[in-house]
Amino acid sequence: MLNKIRKYLPGKLGKTKPTVPVVRLHGAIGMSTPLRPGLTLSSCAQTLERAFKVKEAPAVALLVNSPGGSPVQSRLIYTRIRALAEEHKKDVLVFVEDVAASGGYMIAIAGDEIIADPSSIVGSIGVVSAGFGFNDLISKIGVERRVYTAGEKKVLLDPFRPERAEDVEHLKSLQQEIHETFTGMVKERRGDVLNEAEEIFSGLFWTGQKARDLGLVDQLGDLRSVVKERFGKDAEPRLFGAPRSIFPKRQGIGVDALGGLNLQGLGDDVISSLETRALWARYGL
Repeated sequence: MLNKIRKYLPGKLGKTKPTVPVVRLHGAIGMSTPLRPGLTLSSCAQTLERAFKVKEAPAVALLVNSPGGSPVQSRLIYTRIRALAEEHKKDVLVFVEDVAASGGYMIAIAGDEIIADPSSIVGSIGVVSAGFGFNDLISKIGVERRVYTAGEKKVLLDPFRPERAEDVEHLKSLQQEIHETFTGMVKERRGDVLNEAEEIFSGLFWTGQKARDLGLVDQLGDLRSVVKERFGKDAEPRLFGAPRSIFPKRQGIGVDALGGLNLQGLGDDVISSLETRALWARYGL
């Protein structure tokens, strides 16, 4: 309403600078614990909604910085971005920070254009599952594994049992389906600019410079420079953060009502931290 009135006001009162809403999508995807919220659709949905509802905005910018994670949450975020872009008729500019790899790149292709730093890490279009086998260890230390199930495949790939070829084959078939979905999304969004190199879908990753040559990104640059170049020297990016709650968040560790130490969720957070650290470390970060 205020912007409609301003056009009738004299002088500086009637001038407004073009504003581009910015949403930062940061972190490992789907790895949520009490102390580490992670990047999920629920963690960013409200912020995305607010950014796309800015009527006067010429576009919406997304800052993506993620090494990947859950393919489901990655696709959910991608789908929501595209739905909002179509609903509000907004162009989406994606800016890659340190890394947009695996699920992070799946989110990035929601953009109408992808801009990266020359040293950004981009790609890793693939699917990975990793774990450990402890069956020899528990036998050496005298531990007996007891598992009772209804359904012979319920303990598929149990790390305390010897690996079975048919279990691995089943896992690989699931990975292949997910990989085909990911590949199809990339081809649909960027098929007209992609290089025909077979290695694009091999799981490899590259710098922003090489990614541009392969067609994985459109150009090299940074948020502020591109915004001013596209929408005028007075244009300004405006960061949208998650809405604040008037209620304090329940933390997984602290002091309870009786003065004792509350360790709820601490184990999950330790494991999540290690998994997240491993994801970032894969790209040298």
